[in-house]
Amino acid sequence: MQFARRVGVYGLLRDSGRVLVVRDGAEGEFPGVWRLPGGAVGHAEDPERAVVREVAEQAGLTVAVTRLLAVVADVATFAEDKAALHTDRLLFELSTPHGARPESARPGGGSRGVGAGLVDQVCWLSLAEVAQLPLTPFTAEALGLPVTPLPPAAHRSLDLFPPQHPDRRLRFGAYGLVTDPAGRILLTQIAEGYPGAGLWHLPGGGTDHGEQPATGLLREVVEEGGQVGRVVELLGVNNLHNPAALGPEGRPLDWHGVRVIYRVLVDVPTDAVVTESAGGSTARAGWFTRDEAADLPLSDIAAVAIGQSGR
Repeated sequence: MQFARRVGVYGLLRDSGRVLVVRDGAEGEFPGVWRLPGGAVGHAEDPERAVVREVAEQAGLTVAVTRLLAVVADVATFAEDKAALHTDRLLFELSTPHGARPESARPGGGSRGVGAGLVDQVCWLSLAEVAQLPLTPFTAEALGLPVTPLPPAAHRSLDLFPPQHPDRRLRFGAYGLVTDPAGRILLTQIAEGYPGAGLWHLPGGGTDHGEQPATGLLREVVEEGGQVGRVVELLGVNNLHNPAALGPEGRPLDWHGVRVIYRVLVDVPTDAVVTESAGGSTARAGWFTRDEAADLPLSDIAAVAIGQSGR
């Protein structure tokens, strides 16, 4: 069985009680099925820029990202290809610039639109109208509509498994700003032999194939810090591109990391302990006050999450 992964970005754009939806064409992921505009993130591409690009290409609209609304994962299995595709889907709330005319949305607004067969219709519809259409499960869930599973034949497998570049890696991870009732922050130190060795980092890491982001994060909090937590808020997404990261593989690799950040609360904290399940990438863990954390050498994502940007 071949296991593949990708990251998709989608935009929720509203106007006067209507929502923007598109229908996949013959070359789309779900031919004949309606969904929110969006698509796959390119290598090294920032997810926020990717969703702006996708909406421009599919609907001819200029939009801006307001906030990250949700992150979910799904797996499509193709028995005939002996393959399973895991997609982490990020949903962003979008807005149009002041004075823009949403009615100008049109299929094929860019080079990858209707002419390439990816999208054949773009519409502004009310939720009642959208509810009458065949929808991707992700779209229905995002709009608060009943989720109806699609038949297997609705998912097109062609070209969904491009050959992997030997020196490129995509890593989707979930990380947590983990605190206890006293306001202390749980941090983990990156072990020797891993990118960022010695820096103090947010608990978290890459999710497993088929694993939901929040579930993967809570697993990592147990493995890396010995704590049982609960996710209370989705904070945002962080993009990292390191074209020459040297890790356990023993040679530089072109790494692209898409990392979502949650706020996690540990109601009953205990001494921070790294378990064997952490896999060797975490040297130690500890609880720190904000003042103590400010004096530590922090990873980029930890610095941003804690509010120490620029360190």
